[in-house]
Amino acid sequence: MGFKLGKNRGLEATSGEIKTKLSFGRQPSGIESIPGTPIIPMPLEEGIMGEANMDGTIYINEKIDPNSFEYRQTLNHEMRHATDMRLGKLAYDDNSVTYNGEEFPRMDIDGKDMIKVDGKWKEAGDTGFPWENDANNGNH
Repeated sequence: MGFKLGKNRGLEATSGEIKTKLSFGRQPSGIESIPGTPIIPMPLEEGIMGEANMDGTIYINEKIDPNSFEYRQTLNHEMRHATDMRLGKLAYDDNSVTYNGEEFPRMDIDGKDMIKVDGKWKEAGDTGFPWENDANNGNH
């Protein structure tokens, strides 16, 4: 049995007005698609909006409306982390976070995920981490 690709339309414009647009839409499974980065709705801890993972996936809190500004803002933020991971600028495991070649120790303290920055232990997801500051400010 043969396999046939669909018609590739691409962008079409007339007099500077775009007639067709590229879109990422939803896959039938409910997983949003960004080429190379699966976006997966997940039940995340209270206050956690999204997570970029070392395997290239992004989790977005399933309670966020996919049509909301908050969803787009969260996805944009997590995509910055995912891009940094692909470029080798950001990496993490259970014991550390490495950002721009600097290693930050990481450990579980009293049931909380803690990372040592500037000589102080801070809870993951808190403010003041260089990789979070850069993702929030759009710096690369």
